[in-house]
Amino acid sequence: MEDRSMTTKKLYTVIIFSENTVGLLNQITIIFTRRQLNIETLSVSPSALPGIHKFTITTFADEDMIDKVVKQIDKRVDILKAYYNTDEDLVFQEIALYKLSTELFIKMGTVEELIRKYNARILEMNETCVVLEKSGHYEETQALFRELSETIGVLQFIRSGRVAITKSRVERLSDMLAEMERKLERRRNGNPING
Repeated sequence: MEDRSMTTKKLYTVIIFSENTVGLLNQITIIFTRRQLNIETLSVSPSALPGIHKFTITTFADEDMIDKVVKQIDKRVDILKAYYNTDEDLVFQEIALYKLSTELFIKMGTVEELIRKYNARILEMNETCVVLEKSGHYEETQALFRELSETIGVLQFIRSGRVAITKSRVERLSDMLAEMERKLERRRNGNPING
């Protein structure tokens, strides 16, 4: 769970591009552990580039520390590129699921109001339980959790790691790969690489 009370540290989102290599996640988490940085959220999925996976990790750190961590990650052989971003650089979301008692949920009387207020949706409803889904920022999913906990109680709760994309037009890795391709093409044509 994210601790919002930290004063000297800021929440950073580290985005790492790699091939899907066995053991890579362990290698990455060891780098955070050695620097005594707690991973707040973690999400791994295929990226927009075929064959390349994207790790999205959030952690609280100061800029000097996160810069060192990302440089260390970037040196790994299996890593194509690693970056860090602040919230201002990204569009991001989390998804949360809430399992509730159907009986208590119906007795609330303000179900429609609650759904509209939090822009949540019902994924499943049967005689014993209701499962709500809410996507948004941490504060938004946490606010719904608090309200449900205080009113009817939550039977189960899960929140995903952050999923994020940069506000730039393309993935930063796309720019790096395009530059590598231009250098290879210059080399094939007999032109100097730095030219």
